[in-house]
Amino acid sequence: MNAAPKPTDIRINAGRLWGALMEMAKIGATPKGGVKRLTLTDLDRQGRDLFVAWCKEAGLSVTVDGVGSIFARRRGRRNSAPPVVSGSHLDTQPSGGRFDGCYGVMAALEVARTLNDHGIETDIPFEVAMWTNEEGSRFLPVMGASGAFAGVHTVKEIREARDAEGISFGDALDSIGYAGAAPVGGRPLAAYFEAHIEQGPLLENTGNTVGVVTGALGQRWFEVSVSGMDARRVASL
Repeated sequence: MNAAPKPTDIRINAGRLWGALMEMAKIGATPKGGVKRLTLTDLDRQGRDLFVAWCKEAGLSVTVDGVGSIFARRRGRRNSAPPVVSGSHLDTQPSGGRFDGCYGVMAALEVARTLNDHGIETDIPFEVAMWTNEEGSRFLPVMGASGAFAGVHTVKEIREARDAEGISFGDALDSIGYAGAAPVGGRPLAAYFEAHIEQGPLLENTGNTVGVVTGALGQRWFEVSVSGMDARRVASL
């Protein structure tokens, strides 16, 4: 019987991770190398279907909550204990990049695959999370599903949100078949980690490959209606 690998011997399969990123990038690919995979569209459904298929191939149990967020669970010895969770999102901006969000989901899946490769049984469960509508490019609020998970928004508020064409989040979610039965939030997590591509030049400029986020931009959105008419002032001579 082979001895369990030492922690320093464990490496992810970089080629497999890159291959998953490139395969997912084909769904909604744009001519300049980016991705347009707006939330709750048919392209979003295709991305979800591929992700779920990969999770099941890795032996993970998949659940979907009431706002469409997906959780793929790898059992632990104490399987009823709160899990360690890692993930991100698969929806994109209209002119999004192929790594934004997707990297965090695929990296977390690669962790599960690597644990399988080495036959490692963790003490507590590990879950891969895929949050719905993190970008907010079709429905507001931004980060709506994860916000509902955290109790910031209600499920009713999220489902009633409408896009520019008047389609509700709830109807769009139902139409792609990802309105799950699992409760939204209300369960403890042991820890949550999210790997994300840097959206600036700092790491590159300093020659570093990995950084730890110490703060994030806070945003507020306002809708303003102005009543009146176009006019100009003509000076009299």
